[in-house]
Amino acid sequence: MPKFSIGPRTWPTKGAAGDAIRTIRDAYNVGDTVDKPEDHALLCDLIELHPDAPEKIGCGIDSFVIDRPMRGRHSGFKIVRTDGTEIDFSYLSCLSPPNHRSQVLAAMRGETAGTTTAYFAMRAATNTLTSDLSGTPLNANDPHVSHYQGPPFVDIATQFATTTGGWDQIELNSSTTAGYAKFKDRALAQQWVEHHKANAVLGLLTAQENLRRPH
Repeated sequence: MPKFSIGPRTWPTKGAAGDAIRTIRDAYNVGDTVDKPEDHALLCDLIELHPDAPEKIGCGIDSFVIDRPMRGRHSGFKIVRTDGTEIDFSYLSCLSPPNHRSQVLAAMRGETAGTTTAYFAMRAATNTLTSDLSGTPLNANDPHVSHYQGPPFVDIATQFATTTGGWDQIELNSSTTAGYAKFKDRALAQQWVEHHKANAVLGLLTAQENLRRPH
C-alpha cells in the first residue's frame, strides 16, 4: 500500500499528510507562532522536503509563523530564521514527489540512526542525561540527540555527497518498513556512516532547544 512519510511520521497517502499540515495551519491565526513542539517538529521535517530547502532554511530555523494568504483565502507558513530574516514557503511544494537529494538525505539519516542511538545509550549509561546547552535534565524516554556543537547534519551530508561526485551518484533501493530508502551500495553506506562519525559532534538538548537549531 502506498505511503507518504515526513520525517519519522507516515500516512497512508500524500493527501492524508496534507490534511495533517492543513490541520496545523488552521489551528492558528495569521501572525501566530507555531508554538506546539509537535507542530514545530513536523514543519521542520516538512521543509526538508522542499526543492529549495537549503535556501529556505538558510542559517537555521527559529520558528514558523502563520502567514497571510498570498492568493485565495487560505493562510500559509513563513520561516523566521535564527538571524531574524523571514521567508515564506509553499507546503504543497514540500508534498510534491521528493527530489533525489531529499531522498538521499532521508536515507542518510536512517543509515546513521545506529550512531545516534549508541550515543544516547552511552549518555544514559554514564548518567549524563542533561542538556549540554542549559543543563536541564532530560527525559530518558524522549532523547534529543543534536549536531548543535559542530557542523549541521546537512553540511556533513553535503560534504560526503560531493566526495562521491554529487547527490545523483548515490543510488538508493526502495523504501523499507522503517519508512526510508537505503544506500544500494552497502560499502558506500558504511563509508557514509564512518564519515558521519568522524565529523559529527553530537550532544543532547531539550526538545525545545533541539527544535530551534539546525540538525
